[in-house]
Amino acid sequence: MACYVRLMRREDIAQVTEIDREAFPTLWPPVNYERELENRLAHYIVACDEEEKVEESEVEAPLEKDPPGLASRVRRLFNYNRFFGHELPKSGKQYIIGFAGFWIMVGEAHITNIAVRELHRRQGIGELLLIFAIDLATKLNAHIITLEVRASNTAAQSLYCKYGFTQAGLRRNYYVDNKEDAVIMSTENITSVPFQAHLQRLKQAHSRKWGIALYQIAR
Repeated sequence: MACYVRLMRREDIAQVTEIDREAFPTLWPPVNYERELENRLAHYIVACDEEEKVEESEVEAPLEKDPPGLASRVRRLFNYNRFFGHELPKSGKQYIIGFAGFWIMVGEAHITNIAVRELHRRQGIGELLLIFAIDLATKLNAHIITLEVRASNTAAQSLYCKYGFTQAGLRRNYYVDNKEDAVIMSTENITSVPFQAHLQRLKQAHSRKWGIALYQIAR
């Protein structure tokens, strides 16, 4: 399956909310993504299936054009389509298979969520979203990235460690559903030469494993 990543739009809210409810059923209250898109601190990206489309009736959120300058920001921040020489889908309501979001405050990006539809897990999509989240945070002048992950979620912790995150602390009884602890993880300076060199190696390895089409970025 080929997919590409772009910034989240208002027309994506219904699908993103659906994925959120599937991935985080115990989170309450649910995230208001319409409000998040209006939050200047928040940044969201979505992974779309290049081939599958969504019917008109399936999209309940109001369709609006991107805010002024958003498309040009995407072209400036991510020009992977030019680099890899791929043509991207022209228009239509793409089927979203995953999303990621983070807030930026005072040079620190805090990842709030990374979620993938259950049917599309274990296909490299979550890792792809992490890669693009790191890239976007770098372009937005963040220097470190932090996140919380369930203490029992060793698979996610392993992925984050792979990308340079280390344990920075513990939040006791953080998750309201079962009072599970949250492991706080953080990177070193993501703009440093060693971090970026390591990231490039991981990108290449991911591309070889899952296919170069994964690195398309929408205009």
